[in-house]
Amino acid sequence: MAEAIQKKLKAELEKYTQMQKDVSKSMSARQKLETQLTENNIVKEELDLLDSTNVVYKLIGPVLVKQDLDEAKATVTKRLEYINGEIQRYETLLKDMEKKSEQHREVLSSLQQEFQRAQGLAVGKV
Repeated sequence: MAEAIQKKLKAELEKYTQMQKDVSKSMSARQKLETQLTENNIVKEELDLLDSTNVVYKLIGPVLVKQDLDEAKATVTKRLEYINGEIQRYETLLKDMEKKSEQHREVLSSLQQEFQRAQGLAVGKV
């Protein structure tokens, strides 16, 4: 009986470990998005300081190409909307993962207790 519980415990522990790796990857991706958000907000602030007489260039590969100010502002605004949407998606994903992780912890805890009881019964029989 203790061996069956031990196998369940091991399988659940592997699931939990994988879940923690997934959480870590998602948090890392979210942090990258936060960095991009900050950078794009700075760009937006700088573009807001300009007027129509200023010249804006866009880096395309190794070349700077002249770009319309309104087009540059629109591009940055769309990029900010996209990044904010992705951050919200990761927030939801992380909340779901946290709930599942908590459920795994509870299952692991109960399996550990059950395993310890089974071991105690096995020791008592010997």
